[in-house]
Amino acid sequence: MGASREAGGQTAASGPKPGGLLLGTVTYNLARTWDIDTIIKNCKETGFQGVELRTTHAHGVEISLPAEKRQEVQKKFADSPIKLVGLGTTCEYHAADPAVVKKNIEETKAWVKLAKEVGAGGVKVRPNGLPAGVPEDKTLEQIGTALKECAAFGADYGIPIRLEVHGRDTAHFPRIKKIMQHANHPNFWICWNCNGEDLQDGGIKTNFEMVKNRLGLVHLKDLYDDYPWREFFKMLRGIDYKGFCLAEIAESSDPVRLMKYYRALFEAQQV
Repeated sequence: MGASREAGGQTAASGPKPGGLLLGTVTYNLARTWDIDTIIKNCKETGFQGVELRTTHAHGVEISLPAEKRQEVQKKFADSPIKLVGLGTTCEYHAADPAVVKKNIEETKAWVKLAKEVGAGGVKVRPNGLPAGVPEDKTLEQIGTALKECAAFGADYGIPIRLEVHGRDTAHFPRIKKIMQHANHPNFWICWNCNGEDLQDGGIKTNFEMVKNRLGLVHLKDLYDDYPWREFFKMLRGIDYKGFCLAEIAESSDPVRLMKYYRALFEAQQV
């Protein structure tokens, strides 16, 4: 079976099950101490198909990485069956200080250049709250405007910008919707984060409808919790979602065994 084009710009090999969703991991926190070779080895052994490299972790893929090291990272993933799904940054655009916002925008652009050079499928950013004393709508517009600039920049490099649904106040989908309206760029996508807030503001179906056409990535949590996993995976299949679902789970003293159990439960939830 051939490759398929994911939402959010990632090209990925078909999964192990016909019609199944693609499973990968975020290095936060399960793989935070692993280098690139260990990430590839453990993902291959456990049937995980991709990874998002979160900044500050032991893999060392940071914007400070020299050119020759960037080429090494690109080659390691290119020579393996594991997809470098994206780079997970902490760039955010809600600050009241315009200089801080500008700094985050410029840093995002540096991550875009890095993503292009290492062969990553996108750059993840986030909202992270609403500053006190600033009108909410002003902040949401500011975040969206910054994202539009970053998305336009990313488009020149073929690197999608993915906004993680994140932050105590900003993880609510009515606010995410307003941000999306201001961002309004074809290279801008949403990273669904499987938060408790997904079940609020009208419920998961209502919130899913708001973003389903711009859904480029999914972060999963522990699959034993009371999140409506079967319903959620059914909705993803219902829109023919071709992106990755990435496990964002805690470290383990026996990570390979945990990943095998996680994959088994992930597949069982889709039956």
